[in-house]
Amino acid sequence: MKQKFFAFLVIFTVFLYSADRKKIEYVEYELSNGMHVILHQDNTTPIVAITTTFHVGSKNEDPQRTGFAHFFEHLMFGSTKHIESGEYDKIVEGAGGANNAYTTQDKTFYYVLLPSNQIEMGLWLESERIVNLIIDSVGVETQRNVVKEERRQRIDNQPYGTVIEETFVRAYKEHPYNWTPIGSLEHINRATIQEFTDFHEQFYTPNNAVLSIAGDIEIEQTKEWIDKYYGSIEVRNENVYRPNIKEPPLTAEIRDVVYDNVQLPLVLQAYRIPEQGSKDFYALDMLSQVLATGRSSRLYKELVDKQQKAVQSGSFQYNLEDSGLFISYAISNAGITAEDLEAAMQVELNKVKNELISKKEFEKLRNQIESGFVNSVSTIAGIAENLADYHLMYGDANLINTEIEKYMSVTREDIQNVAKKYLNKDNRVVLFYLPKDEENEG
Repeated sequence: MKQKFFAFLVIFTVFLYSADRKKIEYVEYELSNGMHVILHQDNTTPIVAITTTFHVGSKNEDPQRTGFAHFFEHLMFGSTKHIESGEYDKIVEGAGGANNAYTTQDKTFYYVLLPSNQIEMGLWLESERIVNLIIDSVGVETQRNVVKEERRQRIDNQPYGTVIEETFVRAYKEHPYNWTPIGSLEHINRATIQEFTDFHEQFYTPNNAVLSIAGDIEIEQTKEWIDKYYGSIEVRNENVYRPNIKEPPLTAEIRDVVYDNVQLPLVLQAYRIPEQGSKDFYALDMLSQVLATGRSSRLYKELVDKQQKAVQSGSFQYNLEDSGLFISYAISNAGITAEDLEAAMQVELNKVKNELISKKEFEKLRNQIESGFVNSVSTIAGIAENLADYHLMYGDANLINTEIEKYMSVTREDIQNVAKKYLNKDNRVVLFYLPKDEENEG
């Protein structure tokens, strides 16, 4: 009963833990094997978040073996020299904790949330992923089936489920962002045990990882445990592969139609933008919120509420370590063609290019940005993840305290300028998702 109650407390506390914009203090250092460590102490609640971020995502893969990073996200929950298959989750849950992971084009992130008196156990569990992971036919076949089922449920059997895949394969021709983290099941099926072992040796090495811990810890004791479980891990690969491929400009619009099991047409426009953290990045992020954050945003208010041409609309930045995408989309209302919807979308995009947003709208936007920034570090898990991400992707963990200043320095003119610079026809991919029964019409 105590364990079940504490599991509830972990989840409840993680989401209610609040921050008040005071400076987030942390200790940062590297082990002799190159693993980067970041520690944030907050003894408010008896919870600790242990996160491990590996600088490996789908962009690090062989084009003939895509999906490996995502596959390892699953495989790393399998058996090790000291943990039997299926036992990892049971150990965490038995201690009243929770854990999960995700993979992007640029990184793989693991976290475990535990009562703070279990931190040593958590560090042992996480270190086992690197040191003693067992890669054999049993584990590989199990995870092949898991990944297949995940793809069926999340992508193949979902309306518009392939939209990100279909967008990226058109937006990037040379860069490995051409494929998404789920990768190719055919590649996974053809891969050998040796290929999986080689991938683990290549990327899951301490000098390619950030260990970030936040919560109810004592810094010096935690350092001792980290040294105990991570300090002796050997570097397997001194030169981790990083793709050095610069995608050339689009120079011309790419348009295509995807016929899918959908009832209503979807229109998507994807514009190429610079890497996250670059000068224009912050203005573009604010522009996406002007267009699509909440029911009072421009796309929703105009397309859904006023004109009733769409049942849903949105806009967001797909932030990436190399060049990313600025995506706007809408799903047609009944009887509205994709062409009519796209024309209405374009009117709204043209407005932000041709006119400054109002002072009132700008003030509301700044408030939204500040609120979002506070919320992103309002949990111990959020703090641990952001510290790791800022170090890994931006080279500066202290952005957790200062990045808000970059947003606050953006002007209305900056927002209009990035709209003019990037939201252009020759810099975009346009996709229409149409019902399959329309494929042979006309």
